[in-house]
Amino acid sequence: MSSETFTLVCHPQTPARTITAVRGRVTPDGEWLRLRWRIEGAGELVVPAFAGKGRADNLWQTTCFEFFLASPVEDGYSEFNLSPSERWAAYDFSAIRTGMEPRPMPHEPVCTMRKGETLAIFDAALPRAALPAFPWRCGITAVLEETGGQRSYWALVHGASQPDFHDPACFTLALAAPEGA
Repeated sequence: MSSETFTLVCHPQTPARTITAVRGRVTPDGEWLRLRWRIEGAGELVVPAFAGKGRADNLWQTTCFEFFLASPVEDGYSEFNLSPSERWAAYDFSAIRTGMEPRPMPHEPVCTMRKGETLAIFDAALPRAALPAFPWRCGITAVLEETGGQRSYWALVHGASQPDFHDPACFTLALAAPEGA
């Protein structure tokens, strides 16, 4: 598998003030899975302060990037929350919002945020050893806070009238095992 690109859409109930587009890509790279989110119109984007590596809950309460992985044949899924602060979280669910357990991580994710006047790029790398077996149905999302506390919710698609990244309808990117894996 080579890089897969994606475009996120903002949920209509949570419009962004200045952010105009969120695009990115997913790239397998040996022992890592690399993800990039590119935020256009990011002049008012709130970037959480550096907090150092480590697990943390409730990262979605400010700017946060999320990656969901589900098997095409099982009910459970995994969720990875990645913050520009370098904090992260990883969970396994047995069904939609049910049976949440911390997901073991052999290595911490690597997160890097770069922000200019109108553009921001968030890069993350997840250790392949921490991810479920291929094939995957993926949900790629972002919670983007702008100055004044306004949050917008971005996903590949939105399946409900309110933002819900755990909705299986949001897991629309299909990824197969890389060749030779």
